[in-house]
Amino acid sequence: MSETVTRANFEAEVLARPGWVIVDFYADWCWPCRALAPLLERFAEANAGKVKVVQLDIDRDEPLSEQYGVRTIPTLIAFKDGAEVRRAVNPQSRAALDALIVE
Repeated sequence: MSETVTRANFEAEVLARPGWVIVDFYADWCWPCRALAPLLERFAEANAGKVKVVQLDIDRDEPLSEQYGVRTIPTLIAFKDGAEVRRAVNPQSRAALDALIVE
């Protein structure tokens, strides 16, 4: 689906990137995360060129999950020009995803 980010490239791919970036905090074992994946993929395709969607595995990069206060997954955090703008916990509709990038 989307590109994976880690501690090693989070700053370059999310914080230093101009425009919208949505980070999907997930885990491989998380069934709600798996259920969200097709919806998130369609959202990313529909917004190609406007929004970059990336994934961050909370088990592999726990310090980033803690830094951003992620306690429940899936959590999506929308960044614009490197700043957190909004977040959604377990969004289940396209409208919920669209609401993340409202200007």
